[in-house]
Amino acid sequence: MASLGEQTQQHLHAHPQPHAHALPRQSARALFCPLALLPDGWQHDVLLRWDDSGRLIEISARSAPGTAAQASGPVIAGMPNLHSHAFQRAMAGLTEVMGSPSDSFWSWRKLMYRFAQRLQPEHLQAIACHLYIEMLKAGYTSVCEFHYLHHAPGGSPYADRAELALRLMQAASEAGIGMTLLPVLYQYGGFGGQPGSQEQARFIATPDDLLALRERLLHALPENPMRRYGAAPHSLRAVSPQGLEELVSGLRQQPGGRDAPVHIHVAEQWREIQDCLAWCGQRPVQLLLSLQEVDARWCLIHATHMDQGEYLDLAASGAIVGLCPTTEANLGDGIIDAGQLLQSRTPWGLGSDSNIAINPRSELRLLEYGQRLQHRRRNVLASEASPATADRLFAQAVAGGAAASGRAVAGLAVGQQADFVVLDGDDVNLADRSPGQLLSALVFCEHDGQPIQDVYVGGRQVVSAGQHPLQDDARRAYRRAIAELLKD
Repeated sequence: MASLGEQTQQHLHAHPQPHAHALPRQSARALFCPLALLPDGWQHDVLLRWDDSGRLIEISARSAPGTAAQASGPVIAGMPNLHSHAFQRAMAGLTEVMGSPSDSFWSWRKLMYRFAQRLQPEHLQAIACHLYIEMLKAGYTSVCEFHYLHHAPGGSPYADRAELALRLMQAASEAGIGMTLLPVLYQYGGFGGQPGSQEQARFIATPDDLLALRERLLHALPENPMRRYGAAPHSLRAVSPQGLEELVSGLRQQPGGRDAPVHIHVAEQWREIQDCLAWCGQRPVQLLLSLQEVDARWCLIHATHMDQGEYLDLAASGAIVGLCPTTEANLGDGIIDAGQLLQSRTPWGLGSDSNIAINPRSELRLLEYGQRLQHRRRNVLASEASPATADRLFAQAVAGGAAASGRAVAGLAVGQQADFVVLDGDDVNLADRSPGQLLSALVFCEHDGQPIQDVYVGGRQVVSAGQHPLQDDARRAYRRAIAELLKD
């Protein structure tokens, strides 16, 4: 019998689907949009064309529809999701009971570790497939999966060390979402090389392990327009300076490694700042910038707690900041000074992180509302040049998410993937708005239902009339997995 890796490779090359209602092999390669949001603003009568690889080759405003299919509502770019831990979707709602008066990220982490011990490969695949379909229906058209669950319970490696990574790739393929997989290096339990706990045994690896895993993935499923492989040192508390250098330098030697995305958690919690200062006398972002030549291929996840010098130095590096407002609020992390981030022109994007919420619009809304609560004024993240808050945030989140993905998913422009969303033109909160009001209504109005009608990824329609062809099968598999995981 073929191994999972062989099965996955055959599946992704041949595109068979194991469900009754499979995704179409190829949608028509053109769409006429009566209204579309292009990089220079809303345009009428826009014709989109893409090639066999799903890359946009023509975008023409004031065009005639010809024989192209016609969008039923306004068209906007799909949103890249730059940070996800897929398995944590199955934990949603399970950690919302007070364990102690000092509940924090650190107490949440203990519960997450316990949950992770129960996961089997089939559970991970079922959770991820259902999650990725949810993402598509919400308007995320690609995802960066920060993947640190490598081993079997207890820490023993699987016969194929890429077992769980391949399960995620299989799930992404079945759902039809673009994927940047980021295998995570997790060496230690804390700053200074503290040993990992038994609960962290499923995560622990060496730089050589991670580089070998990426090579295995490149061999089993070579990169293409729909998938990319980067690497992720988990955090400065979990990776030593030497391990960080070994991973980054080793990545450069691999195919596609010189410009592969590198993501890292940094400065998420205040205790992390204090522990880092106690260990080396530097703050985490300051330390990272001193250890590595951080540049535009790096994505710093959270970066919540920075001082003035770190904001300035990070902006000069060109690195992306990954903001996850719902998860950061849920964990009590704190609020980044997003106004300073935007003022310094630091690129940023959105992540769903722990996946308790799958909605890029609510992430944008919470990002702005956090600033309003902190500064006690409105439209904090607008500017004189971009006075419409939603428009400014949406454009920057798409651009930053694409940069963090290392894939051509930066919106409706020639050379980018044909990843886009058709809004419901009959939605009561969108139907009578002018083009200049649409994104404001989309982001800052809580909709009764899903305002997204159709979703295209790489030119292939994966959601039609708000429905995904695999959603019922995926829901059943997800429920089976949850039932097994929650058994006493």
